[in-house]
Amino acid sequence: MPGHRRQPSIELLELMGVVRENGNEQTSLPPVHTPLSYDYVLVAKTSNNQDKGAFKKQIEYIEELKKKNMRVTRIVDDDLIFYGIQAPKEIFEKYRYLLKVSDACNWSSDQSNMPLSTRIRIVHFILNHTPIHSGEGLRDLMKMKVFEARFCLHEKKKQRELKETWARWTACLQGQPITAVRNYFGEKVALYYLWLGWYTYLLIPPALIGIIVFLYGLAFFNTSPLIKEVCEADTVMCPLCDTGCKVWQLSGTCTYAKVSLLFDNNGTVLFAMFMAVWATLFLEFWKRHRASYVCEWKVSDWCEEEEELILEIVNNAKCEPKEHKHSYLRSTLVLICVTVMILLIIGLTHALVVFRVIAAGLMAEGSWDFLRSHSNSGAMMLGAVLHYLIIIVMTRVNRIVAMKLCEIEETRSFAATEKSFTVKMFTFQFFTYFSSLFYVAFFLGRINGHPGGYVRLAGKWRLEECHPSGCLTDLFIQMAIIMVLKQTINNIFEFTGPWLSRWLKRRRVKKLQRKCAHCYLKEESEGKYGAELCENCKLKDWLNNYRLNNVDSFSLFSEFLEMVIQFSFTTVFVAAFPLAPLLALFNNIIEIRLDAIKMVTLERRLVPKKTNDIGVWTDVLEAIGVLAVITNGLVIGVSSDFIPRLVYRYRYGPCANGTVTDIDCMVGYISNTLSIARINEHNFIYNESSASQMTIPGDWNVTYCSYKDYRSNEDYSLTPQFWLILAVRFAFVILFEHVVVICKFIAAWFVPSAPMQVKNDRLFDKLQRLKEELSSFEV
Repeated sequence: MPGHRRQPSIELLELMGVVRENGNEQTSLPPVHTPLSYDYVLVAKTSNNQDKGAFKKQIEYIEELKKKNMRVTRIVDDDLIFYGIQAPKEIFEKYRYLLKVSDACNWSSDQSNMPLSTRIRIVHFILNHTPIHSGEGLRDLMKMKVFEARFCLHEKKKQRELKETWARWTACLQGQPITAVRNYFGEKVALYYLWLGWYTYLLIPPALIGIIVFLYGLAFFNTSPLIKEVCEADTVMCPLCDTGCKVWQLSGTCTYAKVSLLFDNNGTVLFAMFMAVWATLFLEFWKRHRASYVCEWKVSDWCEEEEELILEIVNNAKCEPKEHKHSYLRSTLVLICVTVMILLIIGLTHALVVFRVIAAGLMAEGSWDFLRSHSNSGAMMLGAVLHYLIIIVMTRVNRIVAMKLCEIEETRSFAATEKSFTVKMFTFQFFTYFSSLFYVAFFLGRINGHPGGYVRLAGKWRLEECHPSGCLTDLFIQMAIIMVLKQTINNIFEFTGPWLSRWLKRRRVKKLQRKCAHCYLKEESEGKYGAELCENCKLKDWLNNYRLNNVDSFSLFSEFLEMVIQFSFTTVFVAAFPLAPLLALFNNIIEIRLDAIKMVTLERRLVPKKTNDIGVWTDVLEAIGVLAVITNGLVIGVSSDFIPRLVYRYRYGPCANGTVTDIDCMVGYISNTLSIARINEHNFIYNESSASQMTIPGDWNVTYCSYKDYRSNEDYSLTPQFWLILAVRFAFVILFEHVVVICKFIAAWFVPSAPMQVKNDRLFDKLQRLKEELSSFEV
């Protein structure tokens, strides 16, 4: 019974697992055999290279560790002092017993040796929660430069095995040894790679279908009446800016029209619906996939916050619990700060719009004919590159702001802090990446006005316009540039940065002699991993780990954030870029090995963390799936020309009202979408600026020009066709979202969150443990 298990005696805790029953001693748990390896290493400067106050705190902190019976080995190397920390076995016995009586932490107590990854996690917590007399803990001492570095050691043999089977480029198309990764880096890292591998595997179907949609558009390059109409048109279009821009022939944008058809065709609608359902199926099948491994690892009921409570008791048996608190004042302050930050990011989007408008005007006034004729496209590409640079800068700013807001909240535990930080950081990053895309998708070309009533910035620069073939190509260009730059440049810096840093550190530090034969045999022996090495070999091992790149508690968060942002790109605006899943697939195949090589060979060992899920990222992915339904419905219904084409086919085209003709039903569509402005009424067209001049080539006899809109040729009022199309657009969006949401709910209901075999295994395991408890109680 739980009540009986909750009454351990103080003597039991003090004797590390020994129970006295009827005067005889019985061991309730298998003994923990402490290896001679070191659980943690601290690095500091010598007294000659550090001020007296800092050196005094360094010595004081080491003395506090010794009071907890920590074994501390001190080795001096030039201007650095290395402290090897090893915890006593009593700490681990207490930890194991408290896990056994815990409600939420499932622990397999049949192991005689505690894994080194678990030992590292325990020691890491104790070091962070051991203050000196003035109250500073290890984190504070690190900020004060009392200690230069802290890290846990790589295990040479396991590190070499992971490098041979996993962390190498030649293993790109091989599976991942997830259990081996879990044994070395802990469940948290293993679940990241398990999720990333599963995500990459399930990207194959959308990547293939995206290629089919792309080829479907490519097949109509020469036969589409829309392309033929653009390429053979003699229509004269109105200038795209006021100064320096000329009227232009619609046929001059034949290539642009062909590119538009690649991503704005009937197949895009079906692909967007498929991706919305795919996002749901991906999450549901991921839950099943995760459950299989979590059950195998015996962490199905694991609770990170309860483990933190256990570690607090292990560190200090007299500790007081940190109570749950909620402050409406702090919450209001955080909410205001988050709102201000989001408005700032949206303001940067407005700055990008201003930049594109000004850049388009300047290029139109330039001397290069190519730039003058493609000023809008050039401005769009420059804006996308500038957007990427803003993303790089704002990523650092967002991280700092998110951390400060978490400090204001004063969360109770690290798990709660991590969750809060994840939500805030992802929110900031999402707005940073997608605010500009939302403008291009839903506002570009719709708020710029018309001849005689253009919307201007500062009364001078006209807002951008869409191409007569549609606005979706602008969105595609923006997405393609950001996604390609993000994935390519990030991967290059993500690998070369740590590699160069390690290389420079090795160049600056003198080489030690090779490991002696006696220590080499100790390290290679199977049953004695971590046997005590001589001082020179210990220093060599510690220096090798010290030269690696630093990691922290949020290192894995950065990898997750990168992949979740990519997941957003492949789902949220996939209707505008069907090849996004294919790019993501190629990137992820490289990303898995890149992260593995970096983690195994270029960085210090991450502190292993035990968990049973990817945490709040699951909720974030589900939110992205819902947003993808809404956004793709709006992109198809509002941004693309799918609805105007549909209305034209059945209401205004040659096949209207069921009429059967020998010509294609879409013939005349482009002309139908254009309105006319009379050039001879100069003041009527440009009545906002008397200085504006329309440039007309000398050999052209032009009396009017065309622009994309549904307006009357007399008074420029909106035509009934515009209002009909608008009504159909909204009807389609509502219908699309309801149908896809219903499909998502059916898919989520149809796929169980865990395989039946996993549920049965947990059932039998729990029954067996209860029977064992009952047997021990009766004895």
